[in-house]
Amino acid sequence: MLAPQADRVMALGEWEERWQEGRITFHQPDVHKMLESNIDKVLSGRTGVRFFFPLCGKAVDMKWLADMGHSVVGVEISEKAIKQFFEENNMTYSEEPVAAIPGAKVYKSSEGNISLYQCDLFNFSSAIEGQFGAIWDRGSLVAINPRDREKYAALIISLMAKDCRYLLDTLLYNPELYKGPPFLVPDEQVKSLFGNSCDMEMLQPQDALGDRQRAWGLDYLTENVHLLTPKSKV
Repeated sequence: MLAPQADRVMALGEWEERWQEGRITFHQPDVHKMLESNIDKVLSGRTGVRFFFPLCGKAVDMKWLADMGHSVVGVEISEKAIKQFFEENNMTYSEEPVAAIPGAKVYKSSEGNISLYQCDLFNFSSAIEGQFGAIWDRGSLVAINPRDREKYAALIISLMAKDCRYLLDTLLYNPELYKGPPFLVPDEQVKSLFGNSCDMEMLQPQDALGDRQRAWGLDYLTENVHLLTPKSKV
């Protein structure tokens, strides 16, 4: 099932180029419906939750959560995306180097409730910002190179606090018709990546086939959302 995409590689530079050139059709101008409709499940009655956004881009979801009283830490390779996030939301921010990650910078909102790290996701770790009570993975697992998925899952699991609720958005389509990204992530692979460490609940799938995806040549596109929680260690 994965064979057509197994060796597909997007260099970090290609993602940066997409931002530079404004080829960011993956950016959504509104809060993601899958986050909005499942937010109660993610919060599970908690307030002031720390959210982690892998490959955050300039997702408006981050401001939406911060305005609700939560805090957000994101990682993004494109400096342009991070600056646009703060500028488009009229937020003042500071910029400083990250001692633990050579070449990285962190951009922090003046309120201190949003910190966005400009670096390679795989250079980030719990040593930098601890663990998180929630993770929203909208376009991250589907964007990283398929061969990096095990490394990615290990990183995400290491960032999960005991009470973490990880909302993971994946896409199903025929990989013979489109080479990605976003890449196909079958449910069986979600199980093999996270099943040993996490309990998994499949939330409502959604038909996500629009004109843009038809233009890629796809005949169906299903968006699946999984809620993963760390298994309690006996």
